[in-house]
Amino acid sequence: MERVPVERKVLNENERVAATLRARFAEHNILCLNLISSPGSGKTTLLERTLASFPPGERVAVLTGDIQTENDARRLARFGFPVRQITTGGTCHLDARMIERALADWRLEEIELLLIENVGNLVCPSSYDLGEAAKIVLLSVTEGEDKPLKYPSIFFKSELLALTKTDLLPHLRYDIRAAEENARKIQSGIRIVRTSCLSREGLQEWFGWLDARRRAFSAPPVAVF
Repeated sequence: MERVPVERKVLNENERVAATLRARFAEHNILCLNLISSPGSGKTTLLERTLASFPPGERVAVLTGDIQTENDARRLARFGFPVRQITTGGTCHLDARMIERALADWRLEEIELLLIENVGNLVCPSSYDLGEAAKIVLLSVTEGEDKPLKYPSIFFKSELLALTKTDLLPHLRYDIRAAEENARKIQSGIRIVRTSCLSREGLQEWFGWLDARRRAFSAPPVAVF
C-alpha cells in the first residue's frame, strides 16, 4: 500500500477523535493548550513556573509526552496538580487517541485548564490535532533564528511563540529580532513573548496571556440581535 493513502487514513482518524475531544472540552468548559518545541527548549521548566504561579485548588491538569521515561511528570507532579505521563515508546508526537486514553479515568468536570506538553519535535506534532484550543510553540535562543522558516507548519498553526532562555543572549550570537521577524513572515498575527525561567523575564506577560485566554474561553457568547 502506498504511504500517502496510509498517512491520510491515520490523519483522518486522528481528526475524528480530536473532534470528539474538542466537543468534550467544550462541554466541560476546559481550555486545552498544546505546547510544542524542539527537545531542550524549556517546555517543562516553563510549565514548572506556570504551575508554581497557581494557588492551591486551581483546576489545572497536565499531560506530558515523551518517547521514554516519566521524568517530566515527576518534576511537574510536585506542584500538587493532576499530572500524567504519556510514554510513546518511539512515536515522535502525541495523537488524539493517546490523549483520549490518558483522560479516560479523569473527572473532566474538575478541570478548567489542560496543558499538554508534546514530545520534543517541531515537525510531527504540527500535523496532529489533539482537540486543543490553541497550539503554543517554544523556540530557545540556543536554536537558529531561521527555525520558523525551516519548520513553518508549527509556526503557522501556533497562536503564541515563547522565545525562551533569553538570559543567555549576552553569551550568544543570536539575533532575536530576526527570529521574531521570521516567525511573523510565516504567521503575521502570532503573539510573541520573550521569556527566561531563570531571570523570570517575560513570565508575567506569559501568565497574563494565559489568564486572558482562559477568561476569553470561559466567557459566555455575546447575543446578536
